[in-house]
Amino acid sequence: MSSPFVLKPCDAKFTQAIENLETTFNGINNGEGEMSSLNNRASQGVTEDSTKACDVKKPLSGLGLAVKDLFDIEGLPTAAGNPDWLATHPVPKSTNSCVANMLKAGAAFKGKTITDELAYSLHGQNKHYETLVNPVAPAHIPGGSSSGSAVAVSAHLADIGLGTDTGGSIRVPSSYQGLWGLRTTHGAVACDNMVALAPSFDTVGWMTRDLDTLSKVANVCLDSATQSDIPNEPRLGIAAHLFEQTAHTSLCQTWLNTLEDSNNCIVLSETQVDLNKLQTAATFRTLQGSEIWQQHGEWIENTQPDIANDIMLRLDWCKTITTQDVEQAKAQQTVVRNHLTRLFGEIDVLVIPTTPGVAPRCDADDTTLANDRNALLALTAVAGLAGLPQLHLPLFTLHNAPCGLSLVGKKGNDLALLALAKTLTTR
Repeated sequence: MSSPFVLKPCDAKFTQAIENLETTFNGINNGEGEMSSLNNRASQGVTEDSTKACDVKKPLSGLGLAVKDLFDIEGLPTAAGNPDWLATHPVPKSTNSCVANMLKAGAAFKGKTITDELAYSLHGQNKHYETLVNPVAPAHIPGGSSSGSAVAVSAHLADIGLGTDTGGSIRVPSSYQGLWGLRTTHGAVACDNMVALAPSFDTVGWMTRDLDTLSKVANVCLDSATQSDIPNEPRLGIAAHLFEQTAHTSLCQTWLNTLEDSNNCIVLSETQVDLNKLQTAATFRTLQGSEIWQQHGEWIENTQPDIANDIMLRLDWCKTITTQDVEQAKAQQTVVRNHLTRLFGEIDVLVIPTTPGVAPRCDADDTTLANDRNALLALTAVAGLAGLPQLHLPLFTLHNAPCGLSLVGKKGNDLALLALAKTLTTR
């Protein structure tokens, strides 16, 4: 299996920077005024009592953290999945606040991970690095663009995969690799000291193998003061017709039938969640593309970077988006937001497929991958256009590959979605 880690931050040149991270964020007072790394203490042998004491203070102690190579970490390079980006940008002098918070909470830094170039893909394939293998379904692609972080967690090389989600880059690899994944409410977690893709849609998220770990990270990274509750007996809006269009429809329906037995479920009509009429994919694609060119267009034209053909084709298209295109897309985005506001007046949580099915196979042709991307965007753009939190539940396996479904909440429902998922999956 290929390594999910970008090698450059982990080679000898950056050893001191990593040691500095451990001392700065994971150091603890041993009672004699000396600071030592939790990792070093673990390797030297720490008594059970002292470990428990550390755990009380450090909620993420003992959990390995893999960081998508968009997040700046002081002393380590950020490549954004492209060697030309690495060559034209200095080594960061500051650390992203979410990474810092996780390290302060005791997480052990394991490495920076491969991302799709500039995070502008959903498939987890980067021509500049060794091909990533989906550890739980090797015949299928891993999903992107937080691909390396997801693979690190799936391969048990880390416990927390930190990534970003603009158009689905937490939700898609979570679905394709059988992980729990949370795309947070837009703006709930700061996007400082990191490479942006489309700031109006960029969110920070993370992936884990279990819900408890996902919740621990959420409690560290999310400000509870910004969070809102979901009623004790929530109205669950089931987008039945969307599930009927998935490859894993029978698995979903069986689970949803059980859900309806003990919960207040409302089966939504097609008109209530008509993604074609709402033009979710096209609207998102235009607005995201316009912002991508604003962020990276000058660098692309000045640098002429070596970028994969499919991504470069999309970037060339981004350049052609007109002001009128953006105005029309923003008007449609308002339609989508207003529609969802009305819908959430009738329900508390929206239940939708995360992806149309399992991950495409590794030998899928370009047309298949392009069609997959379009189908994905129609689903992922629901939360994206409205800035809503979305939680992927890895509930199913189809043809030996994982898949699942999602809970979408109102803004600020991130923690409440996690609590609800625990209730729904333990009854």
